[in-house]
Amino acid sequence: QVQLVESGGGLVQPGGSLRLSCAASGFTLHNDAIGWFRQAPGKEREGVSCITASVGSTFYARSVKGRFTISRDAAKNTVYLQMNNLKPEDTAVYYCALAPMLFCEDNSPISQRDFESWGQGTQVTVSS
Repeated sequence: QVQLVESGGGLVQPGGSLRLSCAASGFTLHNDAIGWFRQAPGKEREGVSCITASVGSTFYARSVKGRFTISRDAAKNTVYLQMNNLKPEDTAVYYCALAPMLFCEDNSPISQRDFESWGQGTQVTVSS
């Protein structure tokens, strides 16, 4: 019954910005976490960021720290990923995913194995 729907991807020039959205429904766990992963063709899926809404704790991959910001609007049950200063290497399909009972922590990379439900993905292309 859990459903996650990503949106906001597109084509942007290097240095530009995009905001991805993940609309979530079908779960009520208090300490749920929403993570963002990305996968480029021929590369492994990597964890980008996550947030545990109940405590506001977050994780960012070193490659995006200082450029990306994750946030959550509890009233809308939506998680956002604000991506600034985008680089060509950010090009990938971005997925949001749900991990029940997970606390996102600084300096603790996330694993896709901890996330049980996934959205369909949204394409982000950074190119001049």
